[in-house]
Amino acid sequence: MLSIKHFQRVAGPFAAASVILAGLLGACGSADSTKPAPAPAAAPVAAAVPAGAPQSQAPAKTQDWLKIYSGTGPTGTNAVQLAIADNNAVGQYVTATDRALYRFDNDTAKPSKSNCAGACATTWPPLIAQRGQAVYAAGVDPQLVGFVERADGACQITIAGWPVYFFAKDQKAGDLLGQGVGGVWHAVTPVGGKAGVN
Repeated sequence: MLSIKHFQRVAGPFAAASVILAGLLGACGSADSTKPAPAPAAAPVAAAVPAGAPQSQAPAKTQDWLKIYSGTGPTGTNAVQLAIADNNAVGQYVTATDRALYRFDNDTAKPSKSNCAGACATTWPPLIAQRGQAVYAAGVDPQLVGFVERADGACQITIAGWPVYFFAKDQKAGDLLGQGVGGVWHAVTPVGGKAGVN
């Protein structure tokens, strides 16, 4: 891999500065970036409808460019909708696009960090927010919702600091096939805890 110093000798100092600047501006959390972060190919499409719908309320929280609202998004809102589902065996858990969301014990919440990439992220697609989307949290405290930048530059939604994921084998609302997998994957509760774990 070429170093910046080598690049400067070969292409000149302005080219090296452009590479550094492009890397900084392309970051998920950069307020100046206009390029949306890429979503992993295996990730389900979050509820994204045409942008420009009027907001009926002020955001409860803003993290960098991401606006997070309480409740259900109005029709026509470009948003990721979080909601709550209930299961007799595990209790309440959070969903997006009517599918269960999970947390991974090998991640960290403080600071937020995802340790699921590559083949792991194919099986456990992260819930991604694209630049220009908002998040609506119905039944989840919006103050607990945020995002963390993944190694690939995508913005992954977090609950209480925990990055959240879908499970590829869950195909419909109510599926909880990822619950307890490997002893490290758990449906995430509205406060970021592990569903079904006391």
